[in-house]
Amino acid sequence: MSGYVDAHHHIWRVQDLPWLSGPMIPRIFGPYEALQKRDYLAAEYGEAAAAAGFTQSVYTQANWPLDRSVDEVKWVQAQADETGWPSAIVGSADLFDPRAEETFDAQIAASPRMRGCRLQLHWHEHEAFRFAKSADAMLDPVLGENLERIAERGWVFELQAFPNQLPYVRELVGAHPDVTFVLIHAGMPIEGEPWREFLHELATLRNVNVKLSGQGTFIHRVDPDWIKTVTTVVVDAFGSDRAMFGTNFPVESLWTDFSSLVNAWFGVLAGFPQEVQDDVLGRTARRVYRLEEA
Repeated sequence: MSGYVDAHHHIWRVQDLPWLSGPMIPRIFGPYEALQKRDYLAAEYGEAAAAAGFTQSVYTQANWPLDRSVDEVKWVQAQADETGWPSAIVGSADLFDPRAEETFDAQIAASPRMRGCRLQLHWHEHEAFRFAKSADAMLDPVLGENLERIAERGWVFELQAFPNQLPYVRELVGAHPDVTFVLIHAGMPIEGEPWREFLHELATLRNVNVKLSGQGTFIHRVDPDWIKTVTTVVVDAFGSDRAMFGTNFPVESLWTDFSSLVNAWFGVLAGFPQEVQDDVLGRTARRVYRLEEA
């Protein structure tokens, strides 16, 4: 393996993100004043990533306004032209709009790095953890039609959902066997909730892959024991060939620095067989996002 792949990160200009530039909106990762203070651009990310041994990365949309989804891709592509980072882009679109494929095609025209779409569909009893309008919003028939358009373009759909949404997630994924789903943040596990059952149930659906990212989201720290627990469950359920690592930076900078984060993950993964390390740190992401070997 010639280098690691970071399968999930963001870059941004604060001015483009109303949730960063305006009054604080409750988010699943807690207070985020530190993120509002400055831009986080590809040059800064790339320097840290390269120093840690990463050679490729996947940018995942950072919640620009949906009517600016094409602008987001154009800006990220300009960052890639300047720095070489990221290697691939996962954008967004209003998947509840029957005309969403117009956005997809404009994004393809804007960047050869387009590989997928994310629209956050998570809902939780805890109000601050909600994003979607309801737990079952993902079953909207218009969204289903747009998922088929995503599949036609050879893209992945990045799915963000909580374990309490299992019946709806299972129905969604089962109804779209031609869509490659990537479950973000390992299904957003919270200790005390049935996330292990959630992961084992979804593992039976072969079109689901899992991103080992964002594990500081609810505990607000880097915890190697927690990382090991989640990684073990994911690898046991899905196999390492459907698991991949992502930094979720700069969100994780709220409680750690880049080097400390990745070194904690490297330390945990060192306890797994080399085959697992190779899959999680690069091989799976290269397959899912169609990345050429760097």
